[in-house]
Amino acid sequence: MTADTAGRNQPEKIVHEGLRLDHDADRGRYGLWQGPTFIGFLGYSRDGGVVTLQHTIISEAYSRHGYARALVTLVLDRLRAEGSTIVPECSYVQDYLARYPEYADLVE
Repeated sequence: MTADTAGRNQPEKIVHEGLRLDHDADRGRYGLWQGPTFIGFLGYSRDGGVVTLQHTIISEAYSRHGYARALVTLVLDRLRAEGSTIVPECSYVQDYLARYPEYADLVE
């Protein structure tokens, strides 16, 4: 945890080296890779500029190591850059948004 300027504790974001986000629009997925290794994906559907985030799946070997958090961060940053908004159906994304309110402006 880190202390912000108001003295509240904020969760630290885990940073992984060499992560790559790919976008498979045909399958409705953002995939997370570390080098040649597939880590997991975030499934979505899109209606214009509104993206419904449906489920986050991380390969069992990489679970509980912050990869889901990294994946969601990368996807939300990309969607923000595109000017999209989100509907967070995925329970992991809902929990993430509660921990990181700086992304609340993306919620439709």
